[in-house]
Amino acid sequence: MSTALHRSYGKSSVVLILSLFLSIPLLAQQGPKKITLTGIILEEGTDSPLPFASIGIYTSADSLISGGLSDDNGEFKIEITNGQFYALVEFMGYEPFRTDLFSTTKDSPSYNLGQIKMKSTAGDLDEVVVRGEKTIMELSLDKRIFNVGKDLANAGGNANDILMNLPSVSVDPEGNVRLRGSANVRILIDGKPSGLVSFKGSSGLRQLPANMVERVEIITNPSARYEAEGMAGVINIILKKENNQGFNGSFEVIAGTPTNLGFTANLNYRHKKINWFINYGLSHRRSPNVGELYQEVYGQDTTFILNQSNKGNVTSLNNNIRGGLDYYFNEKSILTLSYLWRRSDAHRITDIRYEDSWNTSENLQSYTLRRQDETEEEPNSEISANYKRTFEQKGHELTTTFTYLNYWENSDQLFTQNTFSPVGIEQTALRQVQTSLNDEYENQYLAMLDYVKPFAKEGKFETGFRTSFRRMKNDYIVKEKGEDGEFTPIPGLDNIFLYDENIMAAYGIVGNKTKNWSYQAGLRAEYTDVKTTLEETNEENPRNYTNLFPSAHLTYNITQENAFQLSYSRRVQRPVYNDLSPYVTFSDSRNFFSGNPDLNPEYTNAFELGHIKYFDNGTLFTTVYYRSTDDKIERLRTVNEEGNSVTKPYNLNGENSFGVELSGDYRPKEWWKIDMNLNFFHANIDGSNIQAGYTAKTYSWLLRQTSRFTLNNGLDLQLRMNYEARQKTAQGIRKGIFFMDLSASKGIIQDRGTLTLNVIDILNSRKNRYITEGVNFYTEGSSQRQMRQINLTMNYRLKQ
Repeated sequence: MSTALHRSYGKSSVVLILSLFLSIPLLAQQGPKKITLTGIILEEGTDSPLPFASIGIYTSADSLISGGLSDDNGEFKIEITNGQFYALVEFMGYEPFRTDLFSTTKDSPSYNLGQIKMKSTAGDLDEVVVRGEKTIMELSLDKRIFNVGKDLANAGGNANDILMNLPSVSVDPEGNVRLRGSANVRILIDGKPSGLVSFKGSSGLRQLPANMVERVEIITNPSARYEAEGMAGVINIILKKENNQGFNGSFEVIAGTPTNLGFTANLNYRHKKINWFINYGLSHRRSPNVGELYQEVYGQDTTFILNQSNKGNVTSLNNNIRGGLDYYFNEKSILTLSYLWRRSDAHRITDIRYEDSWNTSENLQSYTLRRQDETEEEPNSEISANYKRTFEQKGHELTTTFTYLNYWENSDQLFTQNTFSPVGIEQTALRQVQTSLNDEYENQYLAMLDYVKPFAKEGKFETGFRTSFRRMKNDYIVKEKGEDGEFTPIPGLDNIFLYDENIMAAYGIVGNKTKNWSYQAGLRAEYTDVKTTLEETNEENPRNYTNLFPSAHLTYNITQENAFQLSYSRRVQRPVYNDLSPYVTFSDSRNFFSGNPDLNPEYTNAFELGHIKYFDNGTLFTTVYYRSTDDKIERLRTVNEEGNSVTKPYNLNGENSFGVELSGDYRPKEWWKIDMNLNFFHANIDGSNIQAGYTAKTYSWLLRQTSRFTLNNGLDLQLRMNYEARQKTAQGIRKGIFFMDLSASKGIIQDRGTLTLNVIDILNSRKNRYITEGVNFYTEGSSQRQMRQINLTMNYRLKQ
């Protein structure tokens, strides 16, 4: 970072401090009538708002008389008296902007400076490039925005790795995403559903390279503007798209061990009214995994013991390409067309060893070896059209979106299983050879319309409509080789499962502001029509329901740097395809996973009280939250007398939970920055409707701390520590997890490029460990889907 940029940043801090002290006597003065000075701070070229820019108000004699900060939308309001002044606007990474002299009079209660456009300090390509980067986290009361490119640990990773590094979010070793301890979170890409989080859930995000992601928004208590899906909240992943004039781009090359080879490119070309953009990502990975399981099944006189070990490798090739254009009819009327195509090809080999014995003191009775050999193809495409119209009145706008999503997955699996006596003699009568063919399809149409109309001085009315039509199909068959050498279907494992979902929604929101108070109240109505069908057996399960989802947000701004917000929303978690499909996984012949066609939606009432405070050297965001959930969906495990288990979702009576979360950053030194997130929560789970003992009261917490050091030679170091504490479930315990990541980066090629070295999970300790208990069994297990990963990444920027 240049010396000039440091001076600019230091001057901004001085302005803020002086502004806070000077504002106190100004407010206390009696006499001259207060005049409200307004305006909006934007980035030149993109017109993106710049939040928390500092504005100093000076007299014509260069005396500082007042100041303030811009809000999340880049807007500011500062009270001054009548006279002649100029404004000095400063923001880290941008050139200071001084307005012309302007005059205010006591006859006018307000004065508008209009749009103030800040120019980035990035120089020409022929010179050394000075880059001003956004901070990792931008906080507001209802949303947190994470600019992922600033986080060194994301280099060379994927979208799932990004989420693992965010406050409030945890990602277990299986790839499942939790927000504040809850797995019921809605994940969107560019504000819309995506095929990546369809059949495979959030683990499908591993196919999206991190370098294609611009930022991530976390909304823990969404307003009625957002779809009601997602009990814990919404995670919105925004993909990169530049719109600067001329040709711009960035390129990234990745090499890592275990095998992680990749290339990404993000390009755009804007000329007059058209902006072309394209993102491409290619990756080749080899992902080893291991697992262990110990199980006791209690009979009348004996205990059946199973010791199981898993070892596997997944080799994958992923292609992602997204292209499109923005057409500017004018700066207030923009049409965006885009097409996204992904394909993933994977080869999975998993070897399982089962060791069986009776009672803990007896020797091994037999052991069985099972191998899964699977090839998998997953093409996925999305077509999207978006139109945005901005009217003359500030904040008056109309947005429409249409999206078509197509997904297909083909899985071809071969299973071989052989059983042996303790001394290694095969029991040929128990030999098994099985095949599984699984074709999954999805088509989804989505249309949205959003309209915002300001009224009065600070009021705003919002309304919108959303409809989606979704059809999913699973053609599933498992065959077994007989003594004659022919493969015949296994009864009950040959069917076609159809999932049809139609959702229509409309919402309205009214908000206003008076002095230091602002409020927003909204109501969303959603109609859901879902039907599941098993074609071969002609089994249908239709259900439809209409729900109202109110939301309310009340904010009190003590100052621009100190505010409270109280919020409420009602949410729903609908059982989706994987929850309802009755098919069982077949890779493990002792442990099966399936859905439950009889599931009902779960409903949550969520309350939050948040406080945000900005300091000279840091920020602190505090939240107290409470959630009350009815018909909570949770997966439960049952085990039969032979020791075979089935895990599938059930509706529990409910869950009540509350927690406290602290997020913040602090810069003790100019070269040292600390980010920290602490989430402590309590949950009371009631599953007594399933079984009397399925209740739990649990306290748990999550801690994530990141330190970043900027050294004199241009080297950046980053150390992150993560700890997820032990947590009780309805059936047992999910044990704690501790892991650490270390990253280092250095600017190269006249600072147009960056070289980054990552060591993810230094201690190789990121394992999912659990204990599950039932009336007739005890199970203890662990699994590790991702081993320690070392990546070396080179990023090169062209006119960025």
